[in-house]
Amino acid sequence: MPAPTPNTQRLRVAHLNPRAATPFLLTPDESTRKAIAEELQISDLPKLSFQGEIRARGGDAWALTGQLRARVVQPCVITLKPVRTGIDEPVERVFSPHLRPPEEEEVEMPDETLEPLGQFIDLSAVMIEALALALPQYPRAKDAALGDSAIEDDTPDTKKPFAGLDKLLGGLSGPGGED
Repeated sequence: MPAPTPNTQRLRVAHLNPRAATPFLLTPDESTRKAIAEELQISDLPKLSFQGEIRARGGDAWALTGQLRARVVQPCVITLKPVRTGIDEPVERVFSPHLRPPEEEEVEMPDETLEPLGQFIDLSAVMIEALALALPQYPRAKDAALGDSAIEDDTPDTKKPFAGLDKLLGGLSGPGGED
């Protein structure tokens, strides 16, 4: 297997070998990582790498398998202290010429690994999308606590939301007391 070409961002599909895997390795430099962190609205992205290969699949599709590794810094949702998270996620995509890009803004996709095949496979776009999906949604510092919150309250809920409904409906009935 040939060594991966470092930092190849876009691969022209016409130049891919259908009989052998095409390895890749992306290791963005500091300024690129800073731009990605800004785009994803995270505090810092000290490490990021995306390594894998692309192989022909079926007669006209291409399968990408890879590993995304990153170290991200995000603010804690409670204390705003920096939270460092390590990400080590497998990434799989299948690029098919039979899949068309969605025409509407929001479309439910049957399989999130399927992508439309164009003239290029943009490894940077796949890497950034995989990173965005792998980010913790609510990062918390180790000792962060919500305090006296209804979320942490262990007492049973004794409120009766419909307790006054009969009085309200009683006032709406007609002159004979019935509708």
